[in-house]
Amino acid sequence: MEWQGWFSLALTITALGVLTFTRVGPHLVMMAVLTILSAFGILTSAEALSGFANSGLITVAAMFVVAAGIHGSGGIDLLVNKVLGHPATLRSALGRIFVPVIVLSGFLNNTPVVATMIPAIHAWSRRIRIAPSKLMIPLSFTAILGGTLTLIGTSTNLVVNGQYRALTGEAGFSLFSITAVGLPVALAGLAFIWIFFPRWLPDRSDKLAFGNLREFTLEVTVDPNGPLVGKSVAQAGLRHLERVFLVEVERAGNVVTAVSPEEILHGGDRLVFAGDTQAISDLLRINGIIPSPENGHSGTLGKDRAGRCLVEAVVSPHCGALGRNIRDAKFRDRYGAVVLAVARNGERVKGNLGTTRLEAGDTLLLEARPAFVTRQRYNRDFLLINDLETRTPRHERAWLSWGILVGVVAAAGFGVISMLNAALIGAGLMIITGCCSLSQAEKSLDLTVIITIAASFALGAALQKAGVAAFLASNIIDLSGGKPWLMLILTYVAVSLLTETITNNAAAVLMLPIVLEMTEKAGLNNEPFVFAIMMAASASFATPLGYQTNLMVYGPGGYRFSDFLKVGLPMNLFVGAVTLAVLFIGWPLAGK
Repeated sequence: MEWQGWFSLALTITALGVLTFTRVGPHLVMMAVLTILSAFGILTSAEALSGFANSGLITVAAMFVVAAGIHGSGGIDLLVNKVLGHPATLRSALGRIFVPVIVLSGFLNNTPVVATMIPAIHAWSRRIRIAPSKLMIPLSFTAILGGTLTLIGTSTNLVVNGQYRALTGEAGFSLFSITAVGLPVALAGLAFIWIFFPRWLPDRSDKLAFGNLREFTLEVTVDPNGPLVGKSVAQAGLRHLERVFLVEVERAGNVVTAVSPEEILHGGDRLVFAGDTQAISDLLRINGIIPSPENGHSGTLGKDRAGRCLVEAVVSPHCGALGRNIRDAKFRDRYGAVVLAVARNGERVKGNLGTTRLEAGDTLLLEARPAFVTRQRYNRDFLLINDLETRTPRHERAWLSWGILVGVVAAAGFGVISMLNAALIGAGLMIITGCCSLSQAEKSLDLTVIITIAASFALGAALQKAGVAAFLASNIIDLSGGKPWLMLILTYVAVSLLTETITNNAAAVLMLPIVLEMTEKAGLNNEPFVFAIMMAASASFATPLGYQTNLMVYGPGGYRFSDFLKVGLPMNLFVGAVTLAVLFIGWPLAGK
């Protein structure tokens, strides 16, 4: 290889290290890589930016809007309400979950599907008296399996198809090309869940981390005749207390949330504090603070208020406050929300909330103004799993939204128009018909994912252009002794391991040019190898951090990290074995 090849290889290793061992966002890492490759002349500006015009990427963006239309019109609720019903046993309940989730995930992005299903299944589990911990991991894993059924089931499939077309100049794969692999794998995976998970998953029905608001909040009242009347929160000494912090003020039936230090106190104000509830005695020592007459009952937080929104949210690996304690991260100022409680590994974290250091996967109970939900629903800092105040779905358009989705699938599936055009038309119809608003469509576009995918194309192109792909392909062929079956296994294992450490899209984009070079040099049929990349990049079950839907169910299910290892590692191995078996049986590895 020339210096460009060695430089590109070193840059790839550096990028993988940064993604694995730091919290720098994947989109920032990949954009930095793109900039370096362009600045050093390894790629022309057109080559560096070609990913942003890739048809697979634009199709991903359009399908985000289509999913927003199904979500905004209540289309998912329509299906859930008609299918879940009243099962008599746990395995029967799992069967009821499989049907809507596998159908939805085959044609929509997994994240809005699982986000909508979590509160529905949480409420349903209480009604049928089955612990949420028995249902939440199956929900996530089913969504992952469903995403492998079609080319639009997950963004990874679309991205790989788009890059495949760009690198080979071929027409690419049709909507249902991968179904021949994905369907038997999905059916086998569902059977595995149905047989083994009822015994393997924990029963944590009694461990509701946020079950009782009175366990982690306390209320006091400002004495109407005391010295605090007319003073600001800061002047009253209520801003920087050690063990608790002020969440809200109830005044004459109205609520002031995310209280400012300049807020003036009035006589009779009811003050709600969060943190160490044993600190009630410390508060009552403050001159001008008296016990709340309703303390010990449902209290202020137990009542609905128009100005308040109680939200449960999971901290994502990309959260700006990750690794910092709540006080130092200035959480209230940064997000316009107040942390009422933190749950980790299925249990509430007790003690001083201000000094609690946030970790990925923590579930937060937040109090915020209703606008917080709108701002954060598609934000990468948190994954909203349950909220009090949501935009009312347009239920009268639910059937219309399903009609648009079926039309998109039929048009692309029968080759009437290209997948890109079908997705763009479907996205436009969702907006024009009012299934989703313009703001919902805009918020559905996950720009960090889109930028990561587009910038990853630059690194993939550099690996091919600079000869790195050919170099690595030759070494893989040598390592496998020229055995096609071993090359296919190595391909699957390599993508699977990369997916657990970096994003699934980046793993697929990096491996595709290497695999294409390998199959060309060895004279092999590249189709089963491309399908192996698609499947391995999606089949991430072993950790809650490996796939976004796993992280979303982590808190609501009351899981520990070990719970995912216990069921996810066998699931990874089983799905990998079934995938490889299907590819060996169904596709010739020798060249066409």
